[in-house]
Amino acid sequence: MTDHLIPPQPGGDHPADPRDGRPPVHPSISEAGRLLCAGTYLDGSYRDRVIDELYVHEERIAAPSYGFDATRVLAHALRARRVELAWAAGIIGAWFVGSLLTSGALALLLVPFLLLSLANWLRRRGNPFLRFLAFVLRVYVWLTVLLGLLGLLLAGTMSGSPGGFFDDFLPFGSGSSSGYRGYDGYSGYSGSGGGGSGDSTALFLWLLPLVFAGLVTLVALQRGHGARIVSRELNPTRYADQSADPVTESPRFARVRDRIRDEQRSALIMYDINEPFTGAGEPYRPWQLSVELRPRDDLGVDCKPQPVSNADILRRVVPLLQALRVPSPHGSPQAQAGVLDRLRELVVDECVFIPAAGFPHRDRAGQARAQFTAHRLGAVEEGGERRRHFLRIRVGGWDENLVVTVFVRVHTQGGMLMLEVAPHVLLPVRTDFQNADAEAQRFLNNTWLGKAVAALVATPGSFWGAVATLGRGVASWWRIVTGGHGGARPEGPRLSVREIASMDDGSLFHLMDLDRYLKTIQDRVVGGVTVALHEAGWHTAEFAQRAVHVAEGATFIQSVSNSAFSVGGTGHHNTAGGGTSGKGSNGGK
Repeated sequence: MTDHLIPPQPGGDHPADPRDGRPPVHPSISEAGRLLCAGTYLDGSYRDRVIDELYVHEERIAAPSYGFDATRVLAHALRARRVELAWAAGIIGAWFVGSLLTSGALALLLVPFLLLSLANWLRRRGNPFLRFLAFVLRVYVWLTVLLGLLGLLLAGTMSGSPGGFFDDFLPFGSGSSSGYRGYDGYSGYSGSGGGGSGDSTALFLWLLPLVFAGLVTLVALQRGHGARIVSRELNPTRYADQSADPVTESPRFARVRDRIRDEQRSALIMYDINEPFTGAGEPYRPWQLSVELRPRDDLGVDCKPQPVSNADILRRVVPLLQALRVPSPHGSPQAQAGVLDRLRELVVDECVFIPAAGFPHRDRAGQARAQFTAHRLGAVEEGGERRRHFLRIRVGGWDENLVVTVFVRVHTQGGMLMLEVAPHVLLPVRTDFQNADAEAQRFLNNTWLGKAVAALVATPGSFWGAVATLGRGVASWWRIVTGGHGGARPEGPRLSVREIASMDDGSLFHLMDLDRYLKTIQDRVVGGVTVALHEAGWHTAEFAQRAVHVAEGATFIQSVSNSAFSVGGTGHHNTAGGGTSGKGSNGGK
């Protein structure tokens, strides 16, 4: 048995293809990765989950990154949090200063604005009753605010005195025995009375809308800053230049970044036993088939079939898979070279799964990856439970937004052949992430009135949103300094930053491409096993017939009820029938 099923080839990360395939785009500059980076500026919940998984839990092995670079996503997530924390501190400071300038009147808006934020949260739940409750709450809040403003205006028009409304709601009164007539230094304070009360009221009625306008302007500047980051710093041309990435001067980040770079592309995958395929997406109709190895009927009396090992069978499958990269003849080399079929970028390699538990430290796990060849030689034939060898076939379509990965494992034992095929799919990145460029351009090119209205709508939730942002930042810092993650035993990945940013549903085009990739790969796998058995002198008719029957959907390892297009437990869809229940892939949606 040779050392490798796939002969070593020169070429770095994307070796030269002996069958003239086209190497896929490098994961560090893929469109899917760019959208994930943009998503860290759009969705605070998604950003927090990225930071928690890759940065806070320093003991966790990074999940394999198919079609993107997790280190770039983490770098932008940390930068997005720093930017948001700075804006949050500025907004809270503006509210504080504004409350002082208006003698506390601005702070009276915090309670109704909190209720508005609650109404928005209820409306997003989707429940009809909660949506109705949110509508009632919004109407109540706005009526209360409008009546309050009307009371302020009426108070300001009455004989130069704030009147009863101020006596009830503001921290100064029109007839206070202390002689207080407003905020000292702004109200024309006069201890003897006179015209000071009228001047104080007039100044107050001017200050309140001016201070509120300042808050709206600050919110507009914050939104504009985020839009400029997405449209300029994360545009496709700028993203291709990795040197323009945000730099985090932190020893912890440098240490985590180096580990992730080593782990996310490793052929030795260290997994959590509860979620071994984390990173590859949702299981898509995995199946297995076992058949008895019987000699062919046409063999001579003195001829015996040759024994076949797991490596022998897989080695026969690899050339058939690599041949999928070659386009059909198109009349000229130029036309043939112009074929854009993503199967030309098909990647075939080997990987070995071993559990992360058991290593004393994450760095020791890194040392084990240097021994991949030894692990591969041992795992390909042993058929173990914890250490498993797979042939991994991957196709990244739609600019790495649709990633189909098929794990193939062959095991021969006791005159039986077991073929395991575990397809997984990563559906496209969330729609709001895909629309980040368009939304940023729309905002930046909008009129001043449109920007003002958008900022005005966002202002009621600005204070409480800023408080929540600071709270999440403090909580993350607290988990870092008190969690003891740096010295903990290594764990397998709990989530993939790509999986939690995937859509729930794929379009019909996505389904058609997914089925084409999967059926083509499975046919070649079955064909390769069939040829290997036939050449060794074993009966193949039963295997070929049952393989086609099983692969077309008759029997699965674990199935659920049929749906329109279900790729797992989160509502993905596929017309081919049931999928297997998988972990949720939809964070923050």
